[in-house]
Amino acid sequence: MKRLTIIAAGAAALTLAACSPNAQNETAEAGNAIAADANATTRNAISDVDQASEAAFGSAENAMDRAGERIDGSADRAGAAIDNGADAAADATGNAMVRAGNAIRN
Repeated sequence: MKRLTIIAAGAAALTLAACSPNAQNETAEAGNAIAADANATTRNAISDVDQASEAAFGSAENAMDRAGERIDGSADRAGAAIDNGADAAADATGNAMVRAGNAIRN
């Protein structure tokens, strides 16, 4: 593979050397244009990837915020249910104690 590359590079150099100065300039300008196009394409691709990454991270952040809000809401409802259950149990215990006290008095 290396040998083929060296042979191709040598042939290109000989071909270029045989060309007129005008043809050499045009070839160099074409090479520069190709390099500039590749550079611009790379910059555009990087910009596209950056924008897509920002959008993805923003979407993930929003999803996590919504999940956190749902968890908070569920925790609040669970806490309220526990409080209500504890209050009912305390009321029932208090009523049982009152009944027991009344039964002892009688």
